[in-house]
Amino acid sequence: MSDPELLIVLGACACAAVLCLLWLRQVVLLAPVKDARWRDKPPLLWRASGPLVRGIAASIEPLLPARMARQSTALLRQAGLDAAITPGELIAGQMIAATALAVSVWLVIPDALLDADQSSSGNPSGNPWSMPALLLAASLGAFWPLAWIRERRAKRLRAISRALPFYLDIVTLSVESGTNLTGALSHAVAKGPGGPLQAELERVLSDVRAGRTRAEALKALAERIDLPAIASWVAALVSAERQGSNLGPILRAQAEQRRQERFQLAEKLAMRAPVKMLFPLLVFIFPCTFVLLLFPVAVRLLEEGLLR
Repeated sequence: MSDPELLIVLGACACAAVLCLLWLRQVVLLAPVKDARWRDKPPLLWRASGPLVRGIAASIEPLLPARMARQSTALLRQAGLDAAITPGELIAGQMIAATALAVSVWLVIPDALLDADQSSSGNPSGNPWSMPALLLAASLGAFWPLAWIRERRAKRLRAISRALPFYLDIVTLSVESGTNLTGALSHAVAKGPGGPLQAELERVLSDVRAGRTRAEALKALAERIDLPAIASWVAALVSAERQGSNLGPILRAQAEQRRQERFQLAEKLAMRAPVKMLFPLLVFIFPCTFVLLLFPVAVRLLEEGLLR
């Protein structure tokens, strides 16, 4: 590439960078200022991005398909982040992470987009892996926030499943001692271990105190968590309360069923352990064992000249 062509390309890149910076400045200045008193503290990526996330989210939220918005809302709700991140802010975080990782790779690979050096034959010596590396970095950057939220959701649902039998036992004992269901839930929140299930039950009590009926608050709990065990428990409670049945036997049966499900899950995971150990055994353990067993035999054969 000749010097005039190089200057033209560098000037075009500089103009593009200036326009991009001006656009980002406009996005930040037009970012809406929301009342964050009701919102939880967002994660580090969204908190560090600040107004840039809000500006990008305000620009793309009207363009999001309704189905994508519903799926993102359900994912954030199950991860416990629905009061911290909006669906638009989730997409904005993915865009920022993709851009940041791509720029980092571009700085590591100087000739990612342009290589002015020439080889001895006079042809450009650009790295052929530069563009795939940038695309891969951008893809990984866009996928990382979503993967982190999904992992958080999985951990949260596992914690809720582990804590549910204990909370059911507390609610059952409180109801059988003569306390109503709201009081039993208050006892469970006060005496139970901390965790996501305690926070969700606190939210149920807050909804009841705010004027929602107990059935509506419990149904909202089942929608937020979206676990079969929670859905079954809520359906049993709502049905028993509507029919005027005694809650004690129903709650005790629910607690016993949840405990049996935990034992069955533990047995299932224990049966999967030998299968998961098969690959490291074949790749790491068995070859080392065969080396230890066959090494003396090979040395003996070499000494006797049978392998020469």
